[in-house]
Amino acid sequence: MNKQDILQYFDKHYSDRYKVYSSSIKSEKDNYFFMAKGDKEKNLIILAPLNLANKFEGVNLEEKIVDENKLIIKKCYLNHLNISLLREIFPHLNPSFCGLRPSFGTGDRLGIATPAHLQAFQGKVIFPILAQQSVREMARTERNWQKVLDDAIWGCFEAGYEGPFGADADHVKEIKDLKDAVDCGYTMFTLDPSNFIRNDIEKLGKQELDQLYNQIPDSKKIEGLYLSKSYKIKGQELIFNEKSLKEIILTYSEAINHVVKCYEFLKDYKKCNFDLEISVDETPTVTSPLAHLFVVSEFKRREVNFQNLALHFLGDWQKGIEYKGDVKQFAREFSLHAALSKSIGGYKLSLHTGSDKFSVYPIFARETGGLCHIKTAGTSWLEEAKVVAMKDPALYREIHRFALENFKKDRASYNLTTDLSRIPDLDKISDGELASLFKQNDSRQLIHITYGSILMAKDNVGKYIFKDRIYKILFDYEEDHYRELSNHIRRHLELLSN
Repeated sequence: MNKQDILQYFDKHYSDRYKVYSSSIKSEKDNYFFMAKGDKEKNLIILAPLNLANKFEGVNLEEKIVDENKLIIKKCYLNHLNISLLREIFPHLNPSFCGLRPSFGTGDRLGIATPAHLQAFQGKVIFPILAQQSVREMARTERNWQKVLDDAIWGCFEAGYEGPFGADADHVKEIKDLKDAVDCGYTMFTLDPSNFIRNDIEKLGKQELDQLYNQIPDSKKIEGLYLSKSYKIKGQELIFNEKSLKEIILTYSEAINHVVKCYEFLKDYKKCNFDLEISVDETPTVTSPLAHLFVVSEFKRREVNFQNLALHFLGDWQKGIEYKGDVKQFAREFSLHAALSKSIGGYKLSLHTGSDKFSVYPIFARETGGLCHIKTAGTSWLEEAKVVAMKDPALYREIHRFALENFKKDRASYNLTTDLSRIPDLDKISDGELASLFKQNDSRQLIHITYGSILMAKDNVGKYIFKDRIYKILFDYEEDHYRELSNHIRRHLELLSN
Protein backbone atom coordinates (compact mmCIF):
# COMPACT_ATOMS: atom_id res chain seq x y z
CA MET A 1 0.00 0.00 0.00
CA ASN A 2 1.08 3.56 -0.58
CA LYS A 3 0.01 6.83 1.06
CA GLN A 4 -2.93 7.28 -1.29
CA ASP A 5 -4.16 3.74 -0.64
CA ILE A 6 -3.99 4.34 3.12
CA LEU A 7 -5.96 7.57 2.88
CA GLN A 8 -8.59 6.01 0.60
CA TYR A 9 -9.00 3.01 2.90
CA PHE A 10 -9.31 5.15 6.03
CA ASP A 11 -11.72 7.51 4.33
CA LYS A 12 -13.89 4.60 3.16
CA HIS A 13 -14.14 2.99 6.60
CA TYR A 14 -13.84 5.91 9.01
CA SER A 15 -15.01 9.07 7.24
CA ASP A 16 -18.16 9.08 9.37
CA ARG A 17 -15.97 9.60 12.44
CA TYR A 18 -12.78 11.30 11.31
CA LYS A 19 -11.54 13.91 8.88
CA VAL A 20 -7.97 13.21 7.77
CA TYR A 21 -5.38 15.98 7.45
CA SER A 22 -4.01 14.64 4.17
CA SER A 23 -0.89 16.82 4.33
CA SER A 24 0.12 15.13 7.58
CA ILE A 25 0.61 11.58 6.31
CA LYS A 26 4.15 10.30 6.72
CA SER A 27 5.63 6.86 6.08
CA GLU A 28 8.65 5.09 7.48
CA LYS A 29 9.54 1.47 6.56
CA ASP A 30 5.97 0.81 5.38
CA ASN A 31 4.55 2.20 8.61
CA TYR A 32 2.12 5.09 8.23
CA PHE A 33 1.30 8.01 10.49
CA PHE A 34 -1.21 10.84 10.05
CA MET A 35 -3.48 13.22 11.94
CA ALA A 36 -7.26 12.95 11.96
CA LYS A 37 -9.96 15.15 13.45
CA GLY A 38 -12.97 13.67 15.22
CA ASP A 39 -16.04 15.34 16.66
CA LYS A 40 -14.30 16.48 19.84
CA GLU A 41 -10.56 15.95 19.47
CA LYS A 42 -7.68 15.29 17.13
CA ASN A 43 -5.75 12.02 17.11
CA LEU A 44 -2.63 10.52 15.66
CA ILE A 45 -3.55 7.51 13.51
CA ILE A 46 -0.89 4.88 12.88
CA LEU A 47 -0.79 1.79 10.69
CA ALA A 48 2.08 -0.37 11.93
CA PRO A 49 3.04 -3.85 13.18
CA LEU A 50 1.97 -4.79 16.68
CA ASN A 51 5.45 -4.32 18.21
CA LEU A 52 5.60 -0.69 17.04
CA ALA A 53 1.93 0.09 17.60
CA ASN A 54 2.20 -1.08 21.21
CA LYS A 55 4.75 1.65 21.94
CA PHE A 56 2.13 4.34 21.27
CA GLU A 57 -0.59 5.19 23.75
CA GLY A 58 -4.07 4.88 22.29
CA VAL A 59 -6.83 2.52 21.23
CA ASN A 60 -6.63 -0.16 18.53
CA LEU A 61 -9.25 0.33 15.83
CA GLU A 62 -8.66 -2.84 13.83
CA GLU A 63 -6.16 -5.38 12.53
CA LYS A 64 -5.44 -5.47 8.81
CA ILE A 65 -3.41 -7.83 6.63
CA VAL A 66 -1.23 -5.99 4.13
CA ASP A 67 1.11 -8.01 1.89
CA GLU A 68 0.78 -10.93 4.31
CA ASN A 69 1.81 -8.72 7.24
CA LYS A 70 -0.51 -8.12 10.18
CA LEU A 71 -0.79 -4.39 10.84
CA ILE A 72 -2.66 -2.49 13.54
CA ILE A 73 -4.67 0.64 12.83
CA LYS A 74 -4.49 2.57 16.07
CA LYS A 75 -5.98 5.85 17.27
CA CYS A 76 -3.37 7.52 19.47
CA TYR A 77 -3.49 10.48 21.84
CA LEU A 78 -1.74 13.77 21.19
CA ASN A 79 0.40 13.44 24.31
CA HIS A 80 4.06 13.78 25.20
CA LEU A 81 4.96 10.10 24.87
CA ASN A 82 3.53 9.82 21.38
CA ILE A 83 5.13 13.00 20.04
CA SER A 84 8.45 11.87 21.55
CA LEU A 85 8.18 8.60 19.61
CA LEU A 86 7.39 10.51 16.42
CA ARG A 87 10.40 12.77 16.96
CA GLU A 88 12.61 9.68 17.09
CA ILE A 89 11.13 8.35 13.84
CA PHE A 90 11.03 11.70 12.02
CA PRO A 91 14.01 13.89 13.04
CA HIS A 92 12.61 16.90 11.15
CA LEU A 93 10.12 17.25 14.03
CA ASN A 94 12.95 18.32 16.34
CA PRO A 95 13.65 22.06 16.70
CA SER A 96 16.97 23.28 15.37
CA PHE A 97 19.58 26.04 15.56
CA CYS A 98 18.83 29.21 13.59
CA GLY A 99 22.06 31.22 13.77
CA LEU A 100 22.48 34.38 11.73
CA ARG A 101 19.39 34.10 9.57
CA PRO A 102 16.30 36.33 9.47
CA SER A 103 13.88 34.91 12.03
CA PHE A 104 10.41 35.51 13.43
CA GLY A 105 8.83 34.22 16.64
CA THR A 106 5.15 33.33 16.81
CA GLY A 107 3.98 32.97 20.39
CA ASP A 108 1.00 30.67 20.80
CA ARG A 109 -0.84 31.04 24.10
CA LEU A 110 -3.49 28.41 23.34
CA GLY A 111 -1.13 25.89 21.73
CA ILE A 112 -3.26 25.41 18.59
CA ALA A 113 -1.93 28.11 16.26
CA THR A 114 1.13 26.46 14.67
CA PRO A 115 -0.59 25.18 11.48
CA ALA A 116 -1.88 28.71 10.84
CA HIS A 117 1.53 30.20 11.58
CA LEU A 118 3.11 27.80 9.09
CA GLN A 119 0.63 28.85 6.41
CA ALA A 120 1.82 32.43 6.93
CA PHE A 121 5.48 31.43 6.49
CA GLN A 122 4.91 29.73 3.13
CA GLY A 123 7.12 31.31 0.49
CA LYS A 124 9.04 33.42 3.03
CA VAL A 125 12.78 33.01 3.57
CA ILE A 126 12.43 33.65 7.30
CA PHE A 127 13.32 31.09 9.96
CA PRO A 128 10.23 30.34 12.09
CA ILE A 129 10.49 30.16 15.87
CA LEU A 130 7.27 28.19 16.42
CA ALA A 131 7.52 27.34 20.12
CA GLN A 132 7.92 30.56 22.05
CA GLN A 133 6.59 31.37 25.46
CA SER A 134 7.85 33.25 28.50
CA VAL A 135 7.79 32.14 32.11
CA ARG A 136 5.16 34.81 32.79
CA GLU A 137 2.96 33.63 29.93
CA MET A 138 3.18 30.01 31.02
CA ALA A 139 2.06 30.93 34.54
CA ARG A 140 -0.96 32.72 33.05
CA THR A 141 -1.90 29.90 30.67
CA GLU A 142 -1.17 26.98 33.03
CA ARG A 143 1.35 25.51 30.61
CA ASN A 144 5.01 24.52 30.87
CA TRP A 145 8.06 24.28 28.62
CA GLN A 146 7.24 20.73 27.53
CA LYS A 147 3.61 21.44 26.74
CA VAL A 148 4.50 24.52 24.69
CA LEU A 149 7.05 22.59 22.64
CA ASP A 150 4.87 19.49 22.20
CA ASP A 151 1.94 21.57 20.98
CA ALA A 152 4.12 23.31 18.39
CA ILE A 153 5.49 19.98 17.12
CA TRP A 154 2.02 18.46 16.86
CA GLY A 155 1.13 21.53 14.79
CA CYS A 156 4.10 20.88 12.50
CA PHE A 157 3.01 17.27 12.10
CA GLU A 158 -0.60 18.24 11.30
CA ALA A 159 0.59 20.70 8.64
CA GLY A 160 3.07 18.22 7.14
CA TYR A 161 5.88 20.72 7.70
CA GLU A 162 9.37 19.28 7.24
CA GLY A 163 11.45 22.44 7.34
CA PRO A 164 13.57 23.79 10.18
CA PHE A 165 12.07 25.65 13.13
CA GLY A 166 13.22 26.90 16.51
CA ALA A 167 11.97 26.72 20.09
CA ASP A 168 12.52 29.80 22.26
CA ALA A 169 12.49 29.70 26.06
CA ASP A 170 11.54 33.34 26.31
CA HIS A 171 12.43 35.94 28.95
CA VAL A 172 14.19 33.53 31.29
CA LYS A 173 15.59 35.03 34.47
CA GLU A 174 16.79 31.97 36.42
CA ILE A 175 19.15 29.10 35.64
CA LYS A 176 16.59 26.57 36.88
CA ASP A 177 14.26 27.59 34.05
CA LEU A 178 17.12 27.34 31.57
CA LYS A 179 17.85 23.80 32.75
CA ASP A 180 14.21 22.77 32.43
CA ALA A 181 13.99 24.20 28.91
CA VAL A 182 17.20 22.46 27.83
CA ASP A 183 15.85 19.17 29.17
CA CYS A 184 12.73 19.60 27.04
CA GLY A 185 14.73 20.20 23.85
CA TYR A 186 14.64 23.97 23.37
CA THR A 187 17.15 25.44 20.93
CA MET A 188 16.87 29.17 21.72
CA PHE A 189 17.11 30.91 25.07
CA THR A 190 16.17 34.54 25.67
CA LEU A 191 17.88 35.84 28.78
CA ASP A 192 16.12 38.63 30.63
CA PRO A 193 18.58 40.27 33.08
CA SER A 194 16.22 43.18 33.83
CA ASN A 195 16.30 42.42 37.57
CA PHE A 196 20.01 43.31 37.49
CA ILE A 197 19.77 46.49 35.41
CA ARG A 198 19.77 49.62 37.58
CA ASN A 199 17.17 52.20 36.66
CA ASP A 200 17.97 54.85 39.27
CA ILE A 201 21.33 56.06 37.99
CA GLU A 202 20.07 59.34 36.53
CA LYS A 203 18.59 60.29 39.92
CA LEU A 204 21.89 59.92 41.81
CA GLY A 205 24.34 62.69 42.56
CA LYS A 206 28.03 62.55 41.68
CA GLN A 207 29.10 61.50 45.19
CA GLU A 208 26.63 58.61 45.27
CA LEU A 209 27.67 57.54 41.76
CA ASP A 210 31.34 57.51 42.72
CA GLN A 211 30.68 55.47 45.87
CA LEU A 212 28.71 52.85 43.95
CA TYR A 213 31.20 52.83 41.11
CA ASN A 214 34.15 52.18 43.42
CA GLN A 215 32.37 49.10 44.76
CA ILE A 216 32.30 47.44 41.33
CA PRO A 217 35.06 44.83 40.96
CA ASP A 218 37.40 45.55 38.03
CA SER A 219 35.83 48.97 37.45
CA LYS A 220 39.24 50.54 36.80
CA LYS A 221 40.17 47.75 34.41
CA ILE A 222 36.93 48.22 32.47
CA GLU A 223 37.43 51.96 32.52
CA GLY A 224 40.83 51.53 30.95
CA LEU A 225 39.28 49.65 28.03
CA TYR A 226 36.76 52.33 27.09
CA LEU A 227 37.46 55.74 28.60
CA SER A 228 38.03 58.39 25.91
CA LYS A 229 37.96 55.75 23.19
CA SER A 230 36.41 57.05 19.98
CA TYR A 231 34.21 55.00 17.63
CA LYS A 232 33.17 56.26 14.20
CA ILE A 233 29.72 54.90 13.28
CA LYS A 234 27.80 56.12 10.23
CA GLY A 235 29.52 59.48 10.27
CA GLN A 236 28.99 59.98 13.99
CA GLU A 237 31.67 59.84 16.65
CA LEU A 238 30.81 57.92 19.82
CA ILE A 239 33.07 58.68 22.80
CA PHE A 240 32.91 57.37 26.35
CA ASN A 241 33.60 60.30 28.65
CA GLU A 242 34.02 59.78 32.38
CA LYS A 243 30.40 60.53 33.30
CA SER A 244 28.71 58.49 30.55
CA LEU A 245 31.02 55.51 31.07
CA LYS A 246 30.44 55.41 34.83
CA GLU A 247 26.68 55.60 34.37
CA ILE A 248 26.66 52.82 31.77
CA ILE A 249 28.91 50.56 33.84
CA LEU A 250 26.73 51.10 36.91
CA THR A 251 23.58 50.46 34.92
CA TYR A 252 24.63 47.25 33.16
CA SER A 253 27.56 45.61 34.98
CA GLU A 254 25.47 43.29 37.18
CA ALA A 255 23.25 42.37 34.25
CA ILE A 256 26.30 41.48 32.17
CA ASN A 257 27.62 39.30 34.99
CA HIS A 258 24.26 37.51 35.15
CA VAL A 259 24.23 36.90 31.40
CA VAL A 260 27.77 35.50 31.52
CA LYS A 261 26.76 33.15 34.32
CA CYS A 262 23.70 31.93 32.39
CA TYR A 263 25.67 31.54 29.15
CA GLU A 264 28.38 29.49 30.80
CA PHE A 265 25.71 27.21 32.26
CA LEU A 266 24.08 26.75 28.85
CA LYS A 267 27.39 26.13 27.09
CA ASP A 268 28.25 23.43 29.60
CA TYR A 269 24.79 21.87 29.90
CA LYS A 270 23.35 22.11 26.36
CA LYS A 271 26.37 20.46 24.73
CA CYS A 272 25.33 21.51 21.19
CA ASN A 273 24.54 24.64 19.19
CA PHE A 274 21.89 26.94 20.57
CA ASP A 275 20.63 30.43 19.83
CA LEU A 276 21.12 32.98 22.60
CA GLU A 277 19.13 36.17 22.76
CA ILE A 278 19.96 38.85 25.30
CA SER A 279 17.16 41.22 26.21
CA VAL A 280 17.80 44.62 27.72
CA ASP A 281 14.50 46.02 26.49
CA GLU A 282 12.42 45.65 29.67
CA THR A 283 13.87 48.72 31.34
CA PRO A 284 12.45 52.23 31.68
CA THR A 285 15.45 53.74 29.88
CA VAL A 286 15.96 53.83 26.11
CA THR A 287 19.20 52.06 25.16
CA SER A 288 21.65 54.66 23.88
CA PRO A 289 24.12 53.82 21.09
CA LEU A 290 26.93 54.10 23.69
CA ALA A 291 25.16 51.62 25.98
CA HIS A 292 24.61 49.31 23.00
CA LEU A 293 28.29 49.53 22.14
CA PHE A 294 29.35 48.85 25.72
CA VAL A 295 27.19 45.80 26.42
CA VAL A 296 28.06 44.15 23.11
CA SER A 297 31.77 44.86 23.57
CA GLU A 298 31.64 43.38 27.06
CA PHE A 299 29.84 40.25 25.87
CA LYS A 300 32.44 39.83 23.13
CA ARG A 301 35.30 40.43 25.57
CA ARG A 302 33.88 37.86 27.97
CA GLU A 303 33.35 35.36 25.13
CA VAL A 304 29.57 35.19 25.24
CA ASN A 305 28.45 33.78 21.88
CA PHE A 306 25.03 35.34 21.28
CA GLN A 307 22.92 35.62 18.14
CA ASN A 308 20.25 38.22 19.03
CA LEU A 309 20.19 41.43 21.05
CA ALA A 310 16.93 43.13 22.05
CA LEU A 311 17.39 46.78 22.96
CA HIS A 312 14.91 49.29 24.37
CA PHE A 313 14.34 51.36 21.26
CA LEU A 314 13.01 54.89 21.09
CA GLY A 315 9.23 55.24 21.29
CA ASP A 316 6.32 53.55 23.01
CA TRP A 317 6.11 49.80 22.38
CA GLN A 318 2.77 48.74 23.79
CA LYS A 319 1.26 45.29 23.48
CA GLY A 320 -0.84 44.35 20.47
CA ILE A 321 -1.07 47.77 18.82
CA GLU A 322 0.88 49.98 16.41
CA TYR A 323 4.09 51.76 17.35
CA LYS A 324 3.37 54.97 19.25
CA GLY A 325 5.97 57.60 18.54
CA ASP A 326 7.69 59.65 15.86
CA VAL A 327 8.47 57.08 13.13
CA LYS A 328 10.99 59.37 11.41
CA GLN A 329 12.85 59.97 14.66
CA PHE A 330 12.83 56.23 15.36
CA ALA A 331 14.26 55.61 11.88
CA ARG A 332 17.15 58.02 12.50
CA GLU A 333 17.95 56.48 15.88
CA PHE A 334 17.57 52.91 14.74
CA SER A 335 19.76 53.53 11.72
CA LEU A 336 22.66 54.20 14.10
CA HIS A 337 21.96 51.04 16.12
CA ALA A 338 21.82 48.98 12.92
CA ALA A 339 25.08 50.47 11.64
CA LEU A 340 26.70 49.77 15.00
CA SER A 341 25.51 46.17 14.87
CA LYS A 342 26.89 45.71 11.35
CA SER A 343 30.20 47.31 12.36
CA ILE A 344 30.72 44.92 15.26
CA GLY A 345 29.14 41.95 13.50
CA GLY A 346 28.09 38.48 14.58
CA TYR A 347 24.59 39.17 15.93
CA LYS A 348 21.11 40.33 14.94
CA LEU A 349 19.02 43.10 16.40
CA SER A 350 15.78 41.79 17.88
CA LEU A 351 12.44 43.56 18.30
CA HIS A 352 10.36 42.52 21.28
CA THR A 353 6.70 43.49 21.61
CA GLY A 354 6.80 43.21 17.84
CA SER A 355 3.10 42.45 17.37
CA ASP A 356 1.35 44.83 14.97
CA LYS A 357 4.22 47.35 14.72
CA PHE A 358 3.62 47.62 10.99
CA SER A 359 4.96 51.16 10.57
CA VAL A 360 8.46 50.26 11.77
CA TYR A 361 8.87 46.87 10.06
CA PRO A 362 10.09 48.34 6.75
CA ILE A 363 12.62 50.44 8.68
CA PHE A 364 13.79 47.43 10.69
CA ALA A 365 14.14 45.30 7.56
CA ARG A 366 15.86 47.99 5.48
CA GLU A 367 18.42 49.08 8.05
CA THR A 368 19.39 45.53 9.06
CA GLY A 369 19.36 44.23 5.49
CA GLY A 370 16.62 41.84 6.62
CA LEU A 371 18.92 40.20 9.15
CA CYS A 372 16.84 40.65 12.29
CA HIS A 373 14.57 38.81 14.70
CA ILE A 374 10.99 39.83 15.49
CA LYS A 375 9.06 38.48 18.45
CA THR A 376 5.25 38.37 18.57
CA ALA A 377 2.89 36.66 21.01
CA GLY A 378 -0.36 38.28 22.02
CA THR A 379 -1.43 39.17 18.49
CA SER A 380 -2.20 35.51 17.75
CA TRP A 381 -4.37 35.31 20.85
CA LEU A 382 -6.21 38.45 19.70
CA GLU A 383 -6.99 36.89 16.33
CA GLU A 384 -8.34 33.83 18.13
CA ALA A 385 -10.50 36.00 20.38
CA LYS A 386 -11.75 37.80 17.26
CA VAL A 387 -12.86 34.47 15.76
CA VAL A 388 -14.78 33.77 18.98
CA ALA A 389 -16.49 37.15 18.55
CA MET A 390 -17.37 36.27 14.96
CA LYS A 391 -18.69 32.78 15.65
CA ASP A 392 -20.13 32.97 19.18
CA PRO A 393 -21.05 36.57 19.96
CA ALA A 394 -22.73 35.65 23.25
CA LEU A 395 -19.55 33.99 24.53
CA TYR A 396 -17.44 36.93 23.44
CA ARG A 397 -19.73 39.36 25.26
CA GLU A 398 -19.21 37.33 28.46
CA ILE A 399 -15.44 37.40 27.95
CA HIS A 400 -15.39 41.13 27.22
CA ARG A 401 -17.37 42.01 30.36
CA PHE A 402 -15.15 39.74 32.46
CA ALA A 403 -12.07 41.44 30.98
CA LEU A 404 -13.41 44.85 31.94
CA GLU A 405 -13.78 43.66 35.54
CA ASN A 406 -10.20 42.32 35.64
CA PHE A 407 -8.42 45.00 33.65
CA LYS A 408 -7.28 47.12 36.61
CA LYS A 409 -5.63 44.10 38.25
CA ASP A 410 -4.06 42.72 35.09
CA ARG A 411 -2.65 45.98 33.74
CA ALA A 412 -0.21 46.28 36.66
CA SER A 413 2.59 44.42 34.85
CA TYR A 414 2.24 46.32 31.57
CA ASN A 415 3.11 49.74 30.18
CA LEU A 416 -0.20 50.92 28.73
CA THR A 417 -2.13 54.02 27.77
CA THR A 418 -5.43 52.13 27.50
CA ASP A 419 -8.53 54.20 28.19
CA LEU A 420 -11.56 51.98 28.87
CA SER A 421 -13.91 54.91 28.32
CA ARG A 422 -13.03 54.85 24.62
CA ILE A 423 -14.21 51.26 24.18
CA PRO A 424 -17.71 51.10 22.65
CA ASP A 425 -20.51 50.02 24.96
CA LEU A 426 -21.29 46.35 24.27
CA ASP A 427 -25.00 46.98 24.73
CA LYS A 428 -24.96 49.47 21.87
CA ILE A 429 -23.25 47.40 19.17
CA SER A 430 -24.62 44.49 17.18
CA ASP A 431 -23.18 40.98 17.04
CA GLY A 432 -21.88 41.71 13.55
CA GLU A 433 -19.91 44.69 14.84
CA LEU A 434 -18.05 42.81 17.60
CA ALA A 435 -15.12 41.87 15.34
CA SER A 436 -14.56 45.57 14.65
CA LEU A 437 -13.52 45.97 18.31
CA PHE A 438 -10.23 44.33 17.32
CA LYS A 439 -9.43 47.29 15.07
CA GLN A 440 -9.50 49.65 18.05
CA ASN A 441 -6.42 50.00 20.29
CA ASP A 442 -8.17 50.18 23.65
CA SER A 443 -10.36 47.12 23.12
CA ARG A 444 -7.41 45.17 21.67
CA GLN A 445 -5.36 45.89 24.77
CA LEU A 446 -8.29 45.04 27.03
CA ILE A 447 -8.40 41.48 25.68
CA HIS A 448 -4.63 41.26 25.19
CA ILE A 449 -3.57 41.78 28.79
CA THR A 450 -6.44 39.94 30.51
CA TYR A 451 -5.75 36.65 28.69
CA GLY A 452 -4.47 34.97 31.85
CA SER A 453 -7.54 35.86 33.89
CA ILE A 454 -9.81 34.78 31.03
CA LEU A 455 -8.11 31.42 30.52
CA MET A 456 -7.76 30.54 34.21
CA ALA A 457 -11.19 31.69 35.42
CA LYS A 458 -13.15 28.89 37.11
CA ASP A 459 -16.58 28.64 38.70
CA ASN A 460 -17.28 27.53 42.27
CA VAL A 461 -17.00 23.82 41.34
CA GLY A 462 -13.62 24.25 39.63
CA LYS A 463 -14.85 24.23 36.02
CA TYR A 464 -13.33 26.67 33.53
CA ILE A 465 -15.72 29.50 32.78
CA PHE A 466 -14.35 30.38 29.31
CA LYS A 467 -11.35 28.26 28.40
CA ASP A 468 -13.09 25.07 27.25
CA ARG A 469 -15.68 27.02 25.27
CA ILE A 470 -12.96 29.06 23.55
CA TYR A 471 -11.17 25.87 22.49
CA LYS A 472 -14.45 24.36 21.23
CA ILE A 473 -15.26 27.36 19.05
CA LEU A 474 -11.78 27.37 17.52
CA PHE A 475 -11.98 23.59 17.02
CA ASP A 476 -15.40 23.73 15.36
CA TYR A 477 -14.44 26.68 13.16
CA GLU A 478 -10.87 25.66 12.49
CA GLU A 479 -10.75 26.89 8.89
CA ASP A 480 -11.85 30.36 9.97
CA HIS A 481 -9.34 30.28 12.85
CA TYR A 482 -6.45 29.32 10.58
CA ARG A 483 -7.44 31.79 7.87
CA GLU A 484 -7.76 34.83 10.13
CA LEU A 485 -4.57 34.06 12.01
CA SER A 486 -2.40 33.17 9.01
CA ASN A 487 -3.52 36.30 7.14
CA HIS A 488 -2.62 38.47 10.12
CA ILE A 489 0.83 36.96 10.66
CA ARG A 490 1.51 37.03 6.92
CA ARG A 491 0.92 40.77 6.97
CA HIS A 492 3.81 41.05 9.47
CA LEU A 493 6.09 38.80 7.41
CA GLU A 494 5.43 40.52 4.10
CA LEU A 495 6.47 43.90 5.47
CA LEU A 496 9.71 42.33 6.69
CA SER A 497 10.50 40.30 3.58
CA ASN A 498 9.77 43.20 1.23
